[in-house]
Amino acid sequence: MEEEAKPTRQPQRRLNPHMQEVVRAEVLKLLQAGIIYPISDSTWVSPTQVVPKKSGITVVKGENGDEVSTRLTTGWRVCIDYRKLNAVTRKDHFPLPFMDQVLERVSGHPFYCFLDGYSGYFQIEIDVEDQEKTTFTCPFGTYAYRRMPFGLCNAPATFQRCMLSIFSDMVERIMEVFMDDITVYGTSFEDCLSHLEDVLKRCIEKDLVLNWEKCHFMVNQGIVLGHVISKKGIEVDRAKVELIVKLPPPTNVKGIRQFLGHAGFYRRFIKDFSKIAKPLCELLVKDAKFEWDDKCQRSFELLKQFLTSAPIVRAPNWELPFEVMCDSSDYAIGAVLGQREDGKPYVIYYASKSLNDAQRNYTTTEKELLAVVYALDKFRAYLIGSSIVVFTDHSALKYLLTKQDAKARLIRWILLLQEFNLQIRDKKGVENVVVDHLSRLNIAHDTHGLPINDDFPEESLMLVEEVPWFAHIANYLVTGEIPSEWSSQDKKNFFAKVHAYYWEEPFLFKYCADQIIRKCVPEQEKHGILSHCHENACGGHFASQKTAMRVLQSGFGGPHFLRMPMR
Repeated sequence: MEEEAKPTRQPQRRLNPHMQEVVRAEVLKLLQAGIIYPISDSTWVSPTQVVPKKSGITVVKGENGDEVSTRLTTGWRVCIDYRKLNAVTRKDHFPLPFMDQVLERVSGHPFYCFLDGYSGYFQIEIDVEDQEKTTFTCPFGTYAYRRMPFGLCNAPATFQRCMLSIFSDMVERIMEVFMDDITVYGTSFEDCLSHLEDVLKRCIEKDLVLNWEKCHFMVNQGIVLGHVISKKGIEVDRAKVELIVKLPPPTNVKGIRQFLGHAGFYRRFIKDFSKIAKPLCELLVKDAKFEWDDKCQRSFELLKQFLTSAPIVRAPNWELPFEVMCDSSDYAIGAVLGQREDGKPYVIYYASKSLNDAQRNYTTTEKELLAVVYALDKFRAYLIGSSIVVFTDHSALKYLLTKQDAKARLIRWILLLQEFNLQIRDKKGVENVVVDHLSRLNIAHDTHGLPINDDFPEESLMLVEEVPWFAHIANYLVTGEIPSEWSSQDKKNFFAKVHAYYWEEPFLFKYCADQIIRKCVPEQEKHGILSHCHENACGGHFASQKTAMRVLQSGFGGPHFLRMPMR
């Protein structure tokens, strides 16, 4: 207990006759089992409360024939309101295992045994001196617990510590335990059977009672923490997904919050979850008007579609390098963690995040970099100390790592990236999977093209039709030399602007004042770019200045774009 904690005696709460019978049956059951005993002189007394026992979501028809979602009540549960006792209890911070790590460790095996503790909390005795603190009052008297009840703030930590102390030499080797759920696994039938025997012997030795009705032996797959695990990997529980898919569109904010809560439980399996759910999340903003429009309906249907077609994710292989794919949009960023085995990629984790108002004002380059930083921070437990291949905008990230006079925000990102063993690759090469595949095909038939002329004069090979406007800048960045005939004023003007450029073989890029990195384009390419931005389907046939701005927004740069009239 906390220092200076004062005992509190709370009066009983009024119950109707039906609820009294529920409490009477529960008290008699616990008395017969020896779990509680009558007490009259306790300084700590907590009231009894009866709450409905819920069992998931179902869809029913309303008065107007409309389908609405509701929760089924299958009975009543007697609870003790220990809030005042918990407020003065010194908290036990023993950690519970991460669900993701438990799922990854148990998945990928051909055989499983699933064991369940029988009334897990009631198997732990309470110290005699502390039993009076659990006293509760009801219409039939005051009673105290001999065994640990539900509702105490330290009950989960105490139970997990007890289970880990029992199976400390087996956890992460032949089994996993999360509260009273025990999962035994093996690489073969005989291996799993041997592990099961060891676990059952330990249960007998420690007097740990199991609920045989909820135990399953020597199966190929099963449900662990709401997910289906098997040799193939981790996938969603189809029974839960089917209930979510049958839900009609929400009619109020509470319905949206419930739907996103259920769908968000499986967000690990949904790529760009935040981006898809954005229209729904906007309705949860304080004082926002509830208007269910086409965007909300598309988001609602798309999330249900992704839930039904969610992929099977696999546990990481710590001997292989990790691959991280990053992406950004105007209002969200996303990342995919994966690996490649025998040349075939597979997914480990999907993650996404909505951008706040300040982050939405970042430049495109900064959003790409923010996506990388978010991915490395989100997957830090996987990536730290491992070899990582990050697929993103190669030139932008390389510029960030080499920029000397960066903003404080960019410097913080640089420091975070330095913790990891990174290898940066261009995202465009990954996206062009089909072309990459076609480039590797062997052409079976003979080609009858024109004969190749090997006799070219050296003057023709070395001829340059037009020197690009950035030739001196490129030469300086590659060789470090400038024309010897330049005057001191020419050199001064040159060095004043050259720091904004950097060379990425075979292109030159400029970091512009609006913090956008643009590719420097020679004169002979300007007509094709201007024509595309002016005449194509998305161009709009705007005037010269607006077309030039569209060119700059597309990531191309050059002095000729701003001074050339449009014809």
